[in-house]
Amino acid sequence: MPIIQVHIMEGRTDSQKQAMMRRVTEAVAETLDVRPSAVRIMIHELQSGHFSVAGEPRFAEATASEAGKNGHSGHILHAGEAQS
Repeated sequence: MPIIQVHIMEGRTDSQKQAMMRRVTEAVAETLDVRPSAVRIMIHELQSGHFSVAGEPRFAEATASEAGKNGHSGHILHAGEAQS
């Protein structure tokens, strides 16, 4: 039974997460030759600022609702980096 863990920044909609889980399940079932019912997926959502690269915190640029309004996809900013 494959168990997949996905770590993503907070801010994705339930619809986006469900679509991702369906697609990942399809890919894993096909490539590992297992039934989709055997695939388990756990999503771990990270709070903005609770993730770093090379010791520098990363912050979500926008929440899911803001992303829809301003056309951003919720990309990650370096600490101190200006939002565009």
